[in-house]
Amino acid sequence: MSLNRMTTVAEPTALSAPADRSPVKLAVVIGSNRHGRFGPVIADWFLAHVRERADLDVEIVDLAEHDLPTALSHQPSAEVRAQLAAVTPKLAAAEAFVVLTPEYNHSFPAALKNLIDWHFTEWQAKLVGFVSYGGVSGGLRAVEQLRTVFAELHAVTVRDTVSFHNAFGHFDAQGGHRDPAECDAAAKLLLDRLMWWALALREAKAVRPY
Repeated sequence: MSLNRMTTVAEPTALSAPADRSPVKLAVVIGSNRHGRFGPVIADWFLAHVRERADLDVEIVDLAEHDLPTALSHQPSAEVRAQLAAVTPKLAAAEAFVVLTPEYNHSFPAALKNLIDWHFTEWQAKLVGFVSYGGVSGGLRAVEQLRTVFAELHAVTVRDTVSFHNAFGHFDAQGGHRDPAECDAAAKLLLDRLMWWALALREAKAVRPY
């Protein structure tokens, strides 16, 4: 006697939507507004690396161009709202940030903390990388403090950084690095890591908003 066995046919699985591989919107924050600052030299060097990549769409937030008051307010005046309107949309639109920071007295600049504190949701569930510069420490002590600040704001920081120790001596009068092999490799690694995490966060938030 033969037994008829019922065969079940699996339902076809729905195809998932194709991953969004449009360029990641990156905001590069120049974190010093100090007179005579060295930040633009570092920024020009770093932005040259960013602009070589088709997978990044860069926006610059230069704190020398934004004079936000140090007195925070939940109900800012019309004048302050106008100042915020020049910077907040750039932060809100960004999917990731690279913060360029010097080290002042074992920490990061007050203008950078002020920019951070004027915003909250603009940082949430986004990626933050760091390029630092300074004396012997290369700005790394500023970066370590910034990591704790951004953790409080629900941001994800990239472990790999670019740091310039005794930065003034590494660049020529035209802003070129005198021995670029090591720092160029560090910039590439930072941007590669940034892309991985930025795309991972993009896909995660598409499935489950933060």
